[in-house]
Amino acid sequence: MSIIKFNKNRFPWINDRVPSWLDTDDFFADDFFIRDKNLPAMNVKENKDDFDIELAVPGFSKKDIEVTIEDDILHICAKSSKEEVEEEENYMRREFNYSSFDRKLQLPSSVDQNEKVKATYKDGILTLNLLKREDSKEPPKRVIDIA
Repeated sequence: MSIIKFNKNRFPWINDRVPSWLDTDDFFADDFFIRDKNLPAMNVKENKDDFDIELAVPGFSKKDIEVTIEDDILHICAKSSKEEVEEEENYMRREFNYSSFDRKLQLPSSVDQNEKVKATYKDGILTLNLLKREDSKEPPKRVIDIA
C-alpha cells in the first residue's frame, strides 16, 4: 500500500491565477486571525498575575530564536538552515532546508515591560511569561459586613 498526499484543491483545473473566493477551505475562518500558514501556532493564556504565551516552533534550536520587546510590540523571529548530504553509489545528493518565521504581537497595556520576561524552549515549544503591572491586577475580593 502506498501513501498518497492529500490534495486539498477540489478543482484541479483551477490554478493560482483564479481569485481565492472559490476556495472554501477557509470559509468559516475569522478575519481577526492571521491566515499565514508559515506562522507558528500560538496559545495565549491570561492569568491573575501574568500572561503565558506558547508558540509551536519545532525544528529550531534556542540559538535560532530571537525575542524582543519594543514600543508595546512583542517580536518573535527565528531563522534556521540545515544541509544534509547523503552519498549513494555513483552520485551525491544534497538537500537544503531553510525555514524562518517572523511574528509580532501588540502587547496589552497591562503588561509590565520593565520586568524580566521569562522564556523557555523545550520539545519544540517556546514558552514566554510576561508579568502584569501591579496597578492592573484585580484587587482581592472583600467581604462586606452587613449592619
